[in-house]
Amino acid sequence: MSAGGAEEDIPLGERKTVTDFCYLLDKSKQLFNGLRDLPQYGHKQWQSYFGRTFDVYTKLWKFQQQHRQVLDHRYGLKRWQIGEIASKIGQLYYHYYLRTSETSYLNEAFSFYSAIRQRSYYSQVNKEDRPELVVKKLRYYARYIVVCLLLNKMDLVKDLVKDLSDEIEDYTHRFNTEDQLEWNLVLQEVAAFIEADPVMVLNDDNTVVVTSKRLMEGVVPQLEQGMIVGQLTLADALIIGNCSNQVKFSELTIDMFRMLQALEREPVNLATQMNKPGMLEPSEKPAKRENPHKYLLYKPTFSQLYTFLSAAFKELPANSVLLMYLSATGVFSTGRSDYEGPYDFGGVLTNSNRDILNGETVHKRNQAHKEMHCLHPGDLYPFTRKPLFVVVDSSNSVAYKNFTNLFGQPVVCLLSPTVYPKNMQDQSQRGSLFTLFLYNPLMAFLYVCGLSSMRSGLWDKCQEFLRKVNRDLGQLISRSRSIDQAFLQFFGDEFLRLLLVRFVFCSATMRLHKVFRETRNYPETYPQLPKEETVENPMVQKHVLELASILDVQNLFCDNTLDDY
Repeated sequence: MSAGGAEEDIPLGERKTVTDFCYLLDKSKQLFNGLRDLPQYGHKQWQSYFGRTFDVYTKLWKFQQQHRQVLDHRYGLKRWQIGEIASKIGQLYYHYYLRTSETSYLNEAFSFYSAIRQRSYYSQVNKEDRPELVVKKLRYYARYIVVCLLLNKMDLVKDLVKDLSDEIEDYTHRFNTEDQLEWNLVLQEVAAFIEADPVMVLNDDNTVVVTSKRLMEGVVPQLEQGMIVGQLTLADALIIGNCSNQVKFSELTIDMFRMLQALEREPVNLATQMNKPGMLEPSEKPAKRENPHKYLLYKPTFSQLYTFLSAAFKELPANSVLLMYLSATGVFSTGRSDYEGPYDFGGVLTNSNRDILNGETVHKRNQAHKEMHCLHPGDLYPFTRKPLFVVVDSSNSVAYKNFTNLFGQPVVCLLSPTVYPKNMQDQSQRGSLFTLFLYNPLMAFLYVCGLSSMRSGLWDKCQEFLRKVNRDLGQLISRSRSIDQAFLQFFGDEFLRLLLVRFVFCSATMRLHKVFRETRNYPETYPQLPKEETVENPMVQKHVLELASILDVQNLFCDNTLDDY
């Protein structure tokens, strides 16, 4: 205890207040540190632990509010310490979001991070000669930026990046630290992340409009009365990023970030006002799961990937789908054997803890052996005992055409082009074009048309047109007489329906575009889609050309494409 005279002079009530506060503070730190030891996979093991941690932080937060005067006077409570508690609560909510995929908790994290900045809790840190305190402040900024990126608060992200840049400069000026390069790299990463979108939507005053890419009312084509589709629900998704040179921030590549949002609904603010952080109990989350649960794996090893995949498979509820999204460097087969099975076509790269693997080539010790840091199509066979939906964005995505449905459960693979036309290739660092189509088809369409900015009025008009296209594509797929039933089994789920519809639009666009002329430039599927009824359907082609006409870029597309096939 500080600044309050000798301990025996302190009234008993005030002494108890300080003791209780110290107990809660120690308990909260102990529980928070224990979160690191929890298994990252599985739904059940961690929930009670999170509940206890939330409970202690709720008490601690309310306690310091109710007894601030005593704590200031008798304990010497500093504003940065209140900031540290608020920052930990923000982290708790963010990690709870990662565990549950409920976007409401992102808003809760934002509330606490926002309050720290508004109330300048960390403003006095720079006056203390303690570099470790400044690092706490820098880490708070980095975490706040991640939450704002996920909530698409891009104007605020830019302000925070400027603040962080100033703080890093001050920090490296005052303390001769070894982590200067590390923090400058953080700045570079977030700057590249912000600039990754290839198209800007502008207001009349040239300010950038931030548009949400999450699932909203009216975006997903509705099912028609009497439409025969499956009743499956997307329950779990593994989102894997292992591209060696792609823009990333905080263990999220740009492809992972985009797919993450493509599998979420717009968040709602459940409990708190922005500038009044309260505590939302985990038990208060909506009874119905709004979003599929997601595991985010950045450069996992094969064993990590398999462990998470097995956990997701094990806990998949009845009548549910497991989705696996792979954004990864391709691993190619070196030779052909007499029998070509599910391990003979290569696959996609998994990470090695020892080797640094760059680019497309992976060195083999022995040409006769398979590459061990590779996820082959055959590795997924055990998991086809339950409904499986796979999206592969890779230079060797076609390896996953060599799939066999062994167990009669629905299996679909959406596979990216393996090669892009030369003038499209240099953008791969800013994210894959295929994933961009699945995330934001209009932005991807504008990009392949060479358009880097657009007025918001025209953007809205094109979005409205795409809603009509989605409706027509939905009808086309569900009415097809020759389509594999696996596609229709997945069509009842809104997220999967939207991915399938966007895939058809992407494929039709590339087939009509004059620059995409090789078969390798087109996406594919397992099982195969009936092309004449979907991606090469005259009505679909007409829609693509109409959109090109609205944008005045008809000259980039073939009008007589049907004669070319």
